[in-house]
Amino acid sequence: MVTHVRAEEQGDERGALLAFLEEQRGGIRRALLGLTEEQARSRPSASELSLGGLLKHVVEVEQTWVARARQEPPAVERDESNWHDCFRLTGDESVASQLAYWEKVAADTEAYVRSVPSLDDTFPLPDAPWFPPDERVSVRWLCLHLIRETARHAGHADIVRESLDGKTAFELVALAQRAEARE
Repeated sequence: MVTHVRAEEQGDERGALLAFLEEQRGGIRRALLGLTEEQARSRPSASELSLGGLLKHVVEVEQTWVARARQEPPAVERDESNWHDCFRLTGDESVASQLAYWEKVAADTEAYVRSVPSLDDTFPLPDAPWFPPDERVSVRWLCLHLIRETARHAGHADIVRESLDGKTAFELVALAQRAEARE
């Protein structure tokens, strides 16, 4: 469920892009509210997706893309041999640890987007068969891509959560608002 994103300050395109990204992050965080670790790891539908796995994936994707923009290696290198691990919690990974890591990644994303001289600045896409050779994309493209990727998986998270316990996005927004009011 989409919540309201406040209008940006006049001319603050970066702020608007970051606000829409944060709004989509909230959809995934809300889908995890009140669940046990076991529920977050479960796969209640025909899909291989779990809420914990979706969380891990979006965190990893965001970190990887910002690293690419900085022309640095990602925290985790993925290829065909380990791609499936980005969609499931492994070892001692937990929802809490992934949420804490996401806070750091989100802060890093915001700092990077606000620090570049222009949203029109570009960086090269990596050499991979699914990217055109010698292609460059802008920081604006990066922001839009992260919004799209996070929104896509927030929709998946809505379906997985409803399959787990019947809670819909509307109920989860209300639950999150009550939790915030208690803090």
